[in-house]
Amino acid sequence: MARYTGPVCKHCRRAGEKLFLKGERCFSPKCAMERRGYAPGMHGRRQFRRRASDYSLQVSEKQKARRIYGVLERQFRRHYREAERMEGLTGANFLSVLERRLDNVVYRLGFADSRRQARQLILHGHFEVNGQKTDIPSCLIKPGDVIAVRENSKAKVYFRAIREVLRQTAVPDWLRLDAEGMAGQLLVLPSREAIDSTLAEQRIVEYYSR
Repeated sequence: MARYTGPVCKHCRRAGEKLFLKGERCFSPKCAMERRGYAPGMHGRRQFRRRASDYSLQVSEKQKARRIYGVLERQFRRHYREAERMEGLTGANFLSVLERRLDNVVYRLGFADSRRQARQLILHGHFEVNGQKTDIPSCLIKPGDVIAVRENSKAKVYFRAIREVLRQTAVPDWLRLDAEGMAGQLLVLPSREAIDSTLAEQRIVEYYSR
């Protein structure tokens, strides 16, 4: 499947805010938003002076969500259709679906610095769900599912190095982390209040409801 492999810092500059796409770098002075906090391109400094239309705001919010979670358009739309079929507010359901992706759960549990890194670790076969090896980053985790680093992978240099970090990692209330066992569990479906996101999901709903 196609995957964007270009520079990701320009996505933050285009959105006008940090999207935290590069892990620890986003918290350092090397962050592109710290050095060049305007849109990329020769006319970037003028971007935020324009008055945006409702449609432009809707598209921008959709693109921001796609970039934060690293999802291509076709899969993004499929997640949205699934959220539409659920009871409750479509926007809140949609964020809940995105948060339950395996790559996001691995990131939230602290096994990776970014969702991009989490996807790579999953594709390399380092994780299992309910005891079964899983290498599909878009796999949706259900309440009660256990996500763990595979036994063969625990001896890898990377996972030995992050063991101490995991002991100090704070995870969202809807997750439980076992730092010693290098495993985590989804306790409940994440509610909108439990998701620390600046996304205006209603604009995404408006975009797909046109």
